[in-house]
Amino acid sequence: MVTALASIFVFGLLIMGHELGHYTVARLCGVRILEFSMGMGPKVLGWTRKGTLYALRLLPLGGFVRMAGMDEGEEGIAPASDTGSFMNKSVLQRMGIIFAGPLMNFVLALLLFVAVFTFIGVPVQSDSNVIGDVMKDKPAAAAGLQPNDKIIEINGVKTPKWEDLTRIIYQSSGKELTLSVERKGQIKQIKVTPQYDPKNKVSIIGVLASTAYEKKGTIDAAVFGVEGTYRFTKFIIISLFEMITGKMPADVGGPVAIVNAIGQGAAQGWAYLLQLTGMLSIQLGLLNLFPIPALDGSRLVFLGVEGLRGKPLDPAKENFIHLVGFALLILLMIVITYNDILRLIGGKA
Repeated sequence: MVTALASIFVFGLLIMGHELGHYTVARLCGVRILEFSMGMGPKVLGWTRKGTLYALRLLPLGGFVRMAGMDEGEEGIAPASDTGSFMNKSVLQRMGIIFAGPLMNFVLALLLFVAVFTFIGVPVQSDSNVIGDVMKDKPAAAAGLQPNDKIIEINGVKTPKWEDLTRIIYQSSGKELTLSVERKGQIKQIKVTPQYDPKNKVSIIGVLASTAYEKKGTIDAAVFGVEGTYRFTKFIIISLFEMITGKMPADVGGPVAIVNAIGQGAAQGWAYLLQLTGMLSIQLGLLNLFPIPALDGSRLVFLGVEGLRGKPLDPAKENFIHLVGFALLILLMIVITYNDILRLIGGKA
């Protein structure tokens, strides 16, 4: 139930942000908006204001803005001579309307990051002696240590800070240690033998420090938000380039993988869930800028060609290309979803 509600919240926020970008710039350009809907399928709720139907539909998947003159032959579309028609606007205005959707996804990510840093804080490693997490297949897990355990002594030596206990563990490879652990008000004696970690060249038992959150002021939060948005955007672009060039294996997740990640994020709290939503918003914005038929990027390409030619392409041909592209996207999504399911049930590594 938590995963379902979190998924509806995340997808709804992403789609609303994207469509709100199209809607806002279209309004500024004087385009008549016929409908602004959240969800797909039959209408559940709806009201009309100034000629625009605002609706909530049954399936909480997706959403759309329907503009006068944008889709050839649609019932209720205004003629091209109408100043409220999308097709009657200049190429630059139409490009601005299309580009506003992906742009709003980046703005949404920035706002989410700033909100997290302002009201929840930036995650920092705590210097307390409380365990934040226990790594699988490591001595600590085998010995029975758990998250939120407080290590107050090691072999009789007080360890009030995280650096106190790590200093002892780092130098104790192969030596059995007796940990005095406080768990739910009770003191337990747990024996554990550190193992040498060749990567970091120290001995470890496999525990991580607890995480604290340090709230930031508005200006600092904005700086952190801009930096986070830039870094993650850059990371995605570089990763895509390396997957395309074969420098790293292609690992693309579909709706099932995303829902699974959202469920895990919800379990870790609002800070993680909102940051994950910001990251997904950036991914959605970048994806929509790809010149793939049926996506915003391809519409921008067609408008660019129209600007160079001085006249639009044949609407029937353009619509056919978008239709074929949409069909291929659906097919690709089905294949990716199938692979996601196989991964979840253990049928594929």
